[in-house]
Amino acid sequence: MSKQVVWPAIFYIRLAEFTFRMLEFENVSKSFWTGVQRKVILDRVSFKVELGTSLGILAPNGTGKTTLINMMAGLEKPDEGVIRRNCRISFPLGFMGGVVPKHSAMINARYIARLYGLDPDYVEAFCRWLCGLDEYFDQPLGVYSSGMKARFTFSLMLALEFDIYLIDEGMPSSTDAEFNRKSASILQERLRTTTIIIVSHQPEVLEKFAQKAAVLHWGKLHMFESLEEAKQLYDYETTR
Repeated sequence: MSKQVVWPAIFYIRLAEFTFRMLEFENVSKSFWTGVQRKVILDRVSFKVELGTSLGILAPNGTGKTTLINMMAGLEKPDEGVIRRNCRISFPLGFMGGVVPKHSAMINARYIARLYGLDPDYVEAFCRWLCGLDEYFDQPLGVYSSGMKARFTFSLMLALEFDIYLIDEGMPSSTDAEFNRKSASILQERLRTTTIIIVSHQPEVLEKFAQKAAVLHWGKLHMFESLEEAKQLYDYETTR
């Protein structure tokens, strides 16, 4: 008898529809012990991301960009405060915790489609077309290179159609020009109807996607109406 596959909890979460949909942090704090000292990621931070206004967050390496994105997705809990997710929020770009390495991309795509109530044929066809893995699409994810895995998870994220997409450090690194062209085109099209939250230590990564911007530094999130304003604080804080 074959063993039943236990799929990670992140794909079982179905968020309810709310009249006013947004992502909200209220007095949220997060820190962890490094073995030497306590590292503060967020210190009583409050902000809102309303649908229709994409946000770019500038943060130096080592300040907690990935932790912040994971908290938005519900993968990590705050130490204090409340996070309200009143919309459909994606898993972070590149997140591999929701797929099973011993199964093929085809099996993973079809099973996850069913969990979200979508047509498995559509999700499989979309991922197969976008990631361009050819015969590897029918082989276990465990044999994939890191670039191939990133292409598949990005394709899967776009196939599921969320209200807010979470991107950590930009698009997946790929030498496949066709994948880069197609994925960038789809993401730009999604900007018309969805919202993107992207975090990076490079301002140029945010320029294509962000309408508003913020700077994460020393546990505080400083919000700005434009990326140019955020860059001024970011440059000052990271060069002094």
